[in-house]
Amino acid sequence: MSWLQVRLAIQPDQAAHWEDTLLELGAVSVTFMDGEDQPIYEPDLGTTPLWNHTHLLALFEDSVDPELLRQHIQLLGGTKTPELEIEPLEDQDWERSWMDNFQPMRFGQRLWIVPSWHTAPEPDAVNLLLDPGLAFGTGTHPTTALCLEWLDGQNLDDCNVLDFGCGSGILAIAAKLLGAAQLTCTDIDSQALEATRDNAHRNAIAAQDMLVYLPQDMPAGQFDVVLANILAGPLVELAPQLIERTRPGGRLALSGILAEQAEEVRDAYSAAFTLAPTAEKDGWVCISGIRN
Repeated sequence: MSWLQVRLAIQPDQAAHWEDTLLELGAVSVTFMDGEDQPIYEPDLGTTPLWNHTHLLALFEDSVDPELLRQHIQLLGGTKTPELEIEPLEDQDWERSWMDNFQPMRFGQRLWIVPSWHTAPEPDAVNLLLDPGLAFGTGTHPTTALCLEWLDGQNLDDCNVLDFGCGSGILAIAAKLLGAAQLTCTDIDSQALEATRDNAHRNAIAAQDMLVYLPQDMPAGQFDVVLANILAGPLVELAPQLIERTRPGGRLALSGILAEQAEEVRDAYSAAFTLAPTAEKDGWVCISGIRN
């Protein structure tokens, strides 16, 4: 089945009005996308932020007359109708198109992230099987990549590892496959914890080797390696807790930090850790160090 796609160049305060308008005209879906490559980093809780220049995309069945649809939109918008484009959109195998976007990725010298529908490019490498899902963390974001590259460069043999804000569990699972003995994962999102368990099972990690908790349920204890790929604000706020969780001589890796936020985060940990030079990728950084 083919579709008609309507594209409107709107401002954020126009979003609700035009979404309702297009749905009333018969749109089967309405989505928003960035019109100018403007990143949104840390939205407030409970908000759905939009970009300063947003494109609203609406799909209509191809039985709709495009010229009549254009006239209806312009009539309803009058002189305030945003820039408007209507074009046919050919149907495709959306599942196959989505899957083709995810290819095996290499991090460092040993580690690969491999979607389940692909054959591992290097069967003798450390291959972590992971499918994209709702929980954050597939290796495609620079912050995750930085952490995976850091892990690949570590000797993790027999270490106990804490993945704080585990998302998909990708960092903890990578640590286990790279030699860690015991994993502890925590996240405020119960869906993330379920994804972590599922991904651990997919990678043949025994349940007793990966303990999964909501933060309030996690028992006391210190770790050889602490990983936290969250955001700069929480990393600063949680510094006393993450410092306490890292044993003397233990290692820490922090990410989810914009380059311009690096100094603030380093300041929060510099008294307790000997920090390595900051690693950077595409405007994001990873801060690592050894507990004094």
